[in-house]
Amino acid sequence: MHHRIFITGGAGFIGSNFIRYLMRTHLDTAILNYDKLTYAGNLKNLEDIQAGYDYTFVKGDICDQEAVFQEFHRFAPDIVVNFAAESHVDRSIIDSSEFIRTNIFGVKVLLDAAMKYGAMKFIQISTDEVYGSLGPEGSFAESSPLNPRSPYSASKAGADFLARAYFSTYGLPVTITRSSNNYGPYQFPEKLIPLTILNSLQKKQIPVYGDGLNIRDWIHVDDHCAAIDAVMEKGLAGEIYNIGADNELTNISLVKSIIQRVSALHPGRGISEDLITHVEDRPGHDRRYAIDSARIRRDLSWRPAIGFEEGLSRTIRWYLDHPDWVSSVLNRDYLAYYEMNYGARKKIR
Repeated sequence: MHHRIFITGGAGFIGSNFIRYLMRTHLDTAILNYDKLTYAGNLKNLEDIQAGYDYTFVKGDICDQEAVFQEFHRFAPDIVVNFAAESHVDRSIIDSSEFIRTNIFGVKVLLDAAMKYGAMKFIQISTDEVYGSLGPEGSFAESSPLNPRSPYSASKAGADFLARAYFSTYGLPVTITRSSNNYGPYQFPEKLIPLTILNSLQKKQIPVYGDGLNIRDWIHVDDHCAAIDAVMEKGLAGEIYNIGADNELTNISLVKSIIQRVSALHPGRGISEDLITHVEDRPGHDRRYAIDSARIRRDLSWRPAIGFEEGLSRTIRWYLDHPDWVSSVLNRDYLAYYEMNYGARKKIR
């Protein structure tokens, strides 16, 4: 089916992978990628996209109503997929202002534009972090109460409530997806997996919060993209779909696994678990996440296709094979942030 898809944040990690996914699977689709190009948005993420595809990039801020409305008027999308968000918990703890602005007010602007220009579907990309922290048992279902515990997750929960209110109040066909932790190519190295890969390669200390026993549920970005596609094609307005691949791991076991794999690819370089440094914990650090994705598996016939062992090996290999991309993001601003966030944290062992 021919779609005109307005994608926000398409130069970021998940957004750029989704555009690439669409270009492989939806050959007759027109895409407008609207991205502010903050530190995590990088046009290098899209350097290899297919020539000849109906694709347009527009630099813009979702909080700029005039610019957003102008692009909606010009492009006339039938589907909106909103990836645009400030997304890093540590940065939200340092200063939440941009998170509140982009993740709530920016979503309001997009919802208004979709209302005004008659979009047939609006997909709000959310996160499992809106549910808060789990005990040792159970998993988050779509009906689980929201209990966000960081400024980042609070801003995403606010966006979810606002999006659902536009469905209830105005009938705007909004669907929300909440995914577990993504990994894969083009992920900015503030996140755990690429940070560990790159620090291992550079033989830099690898900071691990607290005891390292916080548990996260991991999904390869390509599986997440396939799930969003299923929601785009078959998902129901007003519904929420959890997206997960049942890969629960403690942070410390994941870090050790990455170190072993990088070391095996670079024997004799002295890459070992001695690089691990436990630092004082992040404030309000959620202990465990786990996603119950039974609804999307049952109702939309989606299944994850990439096993974690294979996905992690592919991801490590990608970072090793793309030194130009890595050097482009490990810039002065990133290094200054890294030092501010980790340099001030007390080592605990």
